[in-house]
Amino acid sequence: MTGTAYEPVIGLEIHVQLGTRTKMFCSCALGFGEPPNTRTCPVCLGLPGTLPVTNAQAIRYGIAMGLAFGCEIAPRSIFHRKNYFYPDLAKGYQISQYDIPLCSGGTLGDVRLHRIHLEEDAAKLVHESASGRIHGSDSSVVDYNRGGTPLAEIVTEPDITSAAQAREWLTLLRETLRQLGVSDVDMSQGSLRCDANVSIRPAGETELGTKTELKNMNSFAHLEAGVNAEIARQTKLVEAGERVTQETLHFDPRTGALTPLRSKEEAHDYRYFPEPDLVAVAPTPELIEEIRASLPELPAARAARYEADYALTGQDARDLAWRPERARFFEAAVAAAGDGTEPRQLAIWLAQAPEEGALTPEALAALVQLVASKQVSGSGAKAVLAKLVAEGGDPAAIVEREGLGAISGDDGALAAAVAKVIAENDDIVARVRGGNEKAIGALMGPVMRETKGRADGGEVQRLIREQLGL
Repeated sequence: MTGTAYEPVIGLEIHVQLGTRTKMFCSCALGFGEPPNTRTCPVCLGLPGTLPVTNAQAIRYGIAMGLAFGCEIAPRSIFHRKNYFYPDLAKGYQISQYDIPLCSGGTLGDVRLHRIHLEEDAAKLVHESASGRIHGSDSSVVDYNRGGTPLAEIVTEPDITSAAQAREWLTLLRETLRQLGVSDVDMSQGSLRCDANVSIRPAGETELGTKTELKNMNSFAHLEAGVNAEIARQTKLVEAGERVTQETLHFDPRTGALTPLRSKEEAHDYRYFPEPDLVAVAPTPELIEEIRASLPELPAARAARYEADYALTGQDARDLAWRPERARFFEAAVAAAGDGTEPRQLAIWLAQAPEEGALTPEALAALVQLVASKQVSGSGAKAVLAKLVAEGGDPAAIVEREGLGAISGDDGALAAAVAKVIAENDDIVARVRGGNEKAIGALMGPVMRETKGRADGGEVQRLIREQLGL
């Protein structure tokens, strides 16, 4: 089938550690980097005779995510036992949700969600080399501190069509969860982990190909690189007439290698059955409305509002909406500037300022107004902005003190500066008069240097044209 164009089909499964104080089904405190096996109890260790109790805050966080993404909140959902044997699972099963998840459907951006369900995390396996403290040969030990940590698993529909889109969408998801306050979403600490289901199919077809799963990619860059590598691997197999095998793979970001971990399990492999020790989760309408009322404006909605209300470009809107502190600064500057200033100009100038500094929204608004009224040139305004970031103060006072006021077209000094530059650059003038009007830019630079950046670029160009008779 060489010569056939193939398109990727990608779905993501994201595990989010919820920011509760205690574990999902016991009262053990959560923490990161604590001494091994110091955050455990008989319940999370699965000792006989113990009974789990569901963490109410984890349920609230799950409902908040569902409402934020427009999911249907189940009037009654239940937990199941997901049975498999592995050293990091003390009980021999994981308490999760199977056929009745807390949240179903919903969307984020241009990707549909299939479900959001709650579960407990497994413990952490630590692999030691032959020089380890415990044994004289390679070995693995288990730290059960993480076991029982509340997780939300977010499963998308296979709506993603490239590795770059997967990375961009996961970035949006992380920022949305952070602003919701349900998790610190710190990928370096495992608070956000992503698996990718990847398949390919001939372009234009609707039937899905055989999928593989890339496990536990712990950074945006690794996700994008891993998915690209798997797309290339599957394409090579299919073009050679070979079949893609459904399996779970590990991507090594250092070498770019993909290695099989195991065959991909199906649901029946886990022998799900309802957890007999937990009651069903049945949130009341009053609780749902209380949580809905507490939701903040989320990044995607804020970005859309900025595009609609302030005429910002998509990228400028996202740059602000993804950073709530920056967004609040921008909106305060818009309020301070009033109706006479374009919000788009405020966003452009704010993008040139660092997040830390003495600049205030009121000072930014005043500076942009000085630029709009041509009381200060663009280069002069950059100098004023640097002063405002470093020291604060009033933009007009800085312009006056530093002698940064714009030289207007009516000022004889500007016309004289233009005449001087024209007289000193016969070769450039000849090119301009010969029809190469782009060469005017080579005259503007010397004029701006002559006026120490205080001239307005539009006025300089107008005077050059006027004096050259263009």
